Parts: sequence; C-alpha cells; structure tokens
Amino acid sequence: MKKAYIFPGQGSQYPTMGKDLYEGSSTAKEMFDLADSILGFKITEIMFEGSDEDLRATRVTQPAIYLHSTILAAVYPDFRPDMVAGHSLGEFSALCASGAVSFEDGLRLVALRASEMQKCTDKVPGTMAAIIGLPNEKVEEVCACVEGIVVPANYNSNGQVVISGEKEAVAKACVLAKEAGAKRALPLMVGGAFHSPLMEPARVELGKAIEGTRICAPKCPIYQNVSAQGETDPARIKENLLLQLTSPVRWTQDTEAMLRDGATYFMEIGPGKVLQGLVKRTAGPDVLIEGISSLAPTEE
Repeated sequence: MKKAYIFPGQGSQYPTMGKDLYEGSSTAKEMFDLADSILGFKITEIMFEGSDEDLRATRVTQPAIYLHSTILAAVYPDFRPDMVAGHSLGEFSALCASGAVSFEDGLRLVALRASEMQKCTDKVPGTMAAIIGLPNEKVEEVCACVEGIVVPANYNSNGQVVISGEKEAVAKACVLAKEAGAKRALPLMVGGAFHSPLMEPARVELGKAIEGTRICAPKCPIYQNVSAQGETDPARIKENLLLQLTSPVRWTQDTEAMLRDGATYFMEIGPGKVLQGLVKRTAGPDVLIEGISSLAPTEE
C-alpha cells in the first residue's frame, strides 16, 4: 500500500486548533513555543483562545495552519509517507513534513508569504468564487471572456473550480458561469485574490527568501501545485514554490498523479476535512481516505 499524506490550506482553521497537541505532547509544546519566538507574537494564544475572526487574518491563518499540520506530523507515530502534497499553503507543510525544509525555515517562509500576500490585498482588493458543475475548460472560457482580471485559481475536483481576481470581474464571471450551466457560483469569504496576477508584487520578497532558504531533497516525492507531478529536485521545488503565488492550484491533477503513481491510501494531516472530500470525488471507492486533526486519527 502506497501512502499519500496531504496537507490543507487556508480556510481549514478553527478556534482552539492545536490546543490538544500543546497540552498532550512535550514535543508539540516545544515547537509551538519556538513558533511564538520566531514570529514575535503569541500565535498560540490566538490559535487556542481566539475567535473565528481572529484566525481569519491572513498573517495568522497561514502560519497557524502550517504549525498545526507540521507539528501533528512530527508527533504522529505512523507518519511514513510514500508521497506528500499540500493545497496552496499546505505545500509548505508538506515540504517540512517530508524533510525538505526545516520547521523554522518553513515557518519563516510562510509568515513572509502571508505578509506579502496581505500587502497585495491591501493595495488592490480582490476576491474568489467557487464555480460548481461546469467542466474545467468551460470555466476557463468564461474567465477569458470577462474584462479585467479573473482566472481559475484552484482546480479542486472535477466540476469544482475556484476563480480569483478583481471583485467586479469575479462577479461578472459568476453571472456568465450560471448562464453557461453552472449549478452554483459562490463568492468565498476570503481576504484577497490568491493565485491570481494580483499577487505578482509578493513574488519579489518571497523570491529572495526562497532563494536564500536551504531546501533539501525530500525523503519522498512532493506533488507540487504548479507541476502536478512528484518533485525531488531542490531547484525545481524552489521554482515551483515561487510560481505557485500567481499560478493555479492543480489539486485535481495532483490527486490524479498520485493515484497513477500507486497511491491507495490518503491521510489528511492538519485542521479540517476539506481535502478528504476533494480526494474522494477524484479517487473512487477503492481508495482509503482518512484524516487526523488531533492526537487520535479519525476516519472520514
């Protein structure tokens, strides 16, 4: 049985996330305390005691999910992946868990990524929307017909594509998608137009940081969002990490690639169950899919 461990992205956060890890594992406590020191603020207090709104701020959300996922992988005794992947932000968690980047360096990259993405959002507000029930190609056609910036951002599963861009352009694309036969076109409660050209300014500082970070060959292939294939070359991994900011998350293609390469078991590591649902739509009935968000795994 080949095991694929997958790591969630922004939107999976919830109040009290990680608290049981902190209280139940000395290793987890050390890692959380180190994170507070690296970040320069008590992210643990926000994670353990904060509200939904507190956790929604990009500068908090991204490192919080990274911490929950990577610390959980570190203390989970059966973490023996044959392959890993992460959805957007989750790709950084996957890199850390697979040994390609240190816990500390990964956290610094995630914090910088969140900060730079927030700056882009403050400069040019944008949004995202989920288009459900249209083929990928039709969503691409709809986006191409709209004036302004709107692009496919997340290929989540067959028939579910998230679009991203300027608010007016996204709204217009939603109308056209419904006219083209989409079952639903749902605006998302997000802080910006992630994985769109509006994130381009963030590439400068993040690119410098990625280039200056030691990234090793992972202990197993990481299926990156940009290439949707297993990567082990550090130079290629770095290139894809930077491209990811403005490129779509090819999660459907990632899942298909892992299945082709023999994955018969998927374990989501971190908060929420989003990826379990997405994989289930693509993988079929013969693949075992589970998730773990605390010290005890639960079957989805």
